[in-house]
Amino acid sequence: MTTRRDFLSTSALLAVGMRGSALGEAQEKEKGAMEYKPPARPVIVCRPTGDNTINEAYAMLQRGEDTLDAALHICQGREDDPNDHSVGLGGLPNEDGVVELDACVMHGPTRQAGSVGAVPNIRHAALLAKTVMERTSHVMIVGQGAERFAVAEGFKTENLLTDDARKMWLLWKEHGIGWWGPGLDSPDWKPERRGPAANMSSSGMGPKAEMMPRHPAREQMAMVRERMRSLYALADRMGIEPRLRRKAVMEVMWPTTGTIHVSAVNTKGEMSGATTTSGLAWKIPGRVGDSPIIGAGCFTDQNVGSAGATGNGEENIKVCGAHTIVDQMRRGATPKDAGIEALRRIAQNYKYDMMKLRYLDMIYYIVRRDGAYAGVSLWSSREDDTRKTYVVHDGTQRTEECDYLFKGVTESIHPF
Repeated sequence: MTTRRDFLSTSALLAVGMRGSALGEAQEKEKGAMEYKPPARPVIVCRPTGDNTINEAYAMLQRGEDTLDAALHICQGREDDPNDHSVGLGGLPNEDGVVELDACVMHGPTRQAGSVGAVPNIRHAALLAKTVMERTSHVMIVGQGAERFAVAEGFKTENLLTDDARKMWLLWKEHGIGWWGPGLDSPDWKPERRGPAANMSSSGMGPKAEMMPRHPAREQMAMVRERMRSLYALADRMGIEPRLRRKAVMEVMWPTTGTIHVSAVNTKGEMSGATTTSGLAWKIPGRVGDSPIIGAGCFTDQNVGSAGATGNGEENIKVCGAHTIVDQMRRGATPKDAGIEALRRIAQNYKYDMMKLRYLDMIYYIVRRDGAYAGVSLWSSREDDTRKTYVVHDGTQRTEECDYLFKGVTESIHPF
């Protein structure tokens, strides 16, 4: 006769056996993942900064300082620069004229993460994300709650809207382009005007498709020039001084999506990633992009690598870009191939419809645990027809051209 005690004992043993079997299967699966040895020298990958913080961060790694502290040093340099309109002080505001910041950090050695979204009045959003990681049991805090948490932790509140950014915002408001209405991914989306589609070839990394030429069609270029002329005239009537006029017009036509992501690895193989941004210029208040989303704007796996992004955050969220890249590297992909795969997934979401993809932009910054690295972009060139670039420091700081999926120029993130 089986007693209740016998039954419970047998059940417990079966449960332990099943857990052991599942654990064994998981361990066997993990053995199939690639193992990457630490690099001979530290490696940092990020966007160009125009300052000395990358060299300074590299010196920090050489002294044995933490990889996340080195990444944050670069981020803070951008957050402190009022002329960098994509982050921190001087960041371009939302449609109400309020600067809202997003940031996240991932610390490989401890496998911790922290994030803040839509936080106003706090300049060093990336450091605040690290404080969330270290001082709470949460991963993400947003909005006014994030601001109150920052004040409690000793952060200073300040108005982040500089006079230059305010004038750009006023030009955008008077010009009257907004974010309301169906998005590019909606079947109801229609541009105000369309130039004729034309053929182009991809870089050979995507399926055959009808694509835009390197330069937009003549009719489309005429529209662009006409809109720029009207904006210059409007800026003049508004009294925006000549030194700022061109920058203001460009920010209305091609609003900053720069952000900054930094990934770093040291000679122990310890990795960290950090991303900080003021988000999409002129956004609807409360909008949060990919930068504070773990797995989208930033993802670090201590065993594999680290990646992050700048560009259209909504598109990156939908493909979990940074996680996709790291997971591809886990399976043995090179950083370049992993990044191109994430870009392909963005294109596939639009069925390679170049009438829509021409309004999107994305750059991924990638470093693997063994020091291999890459920068990859959806489009090859910027609006001034120069190649998109990224910075790597592995003992020598240099700027390299991004590998790309499509050869051409992002027209504007505001469809005409």
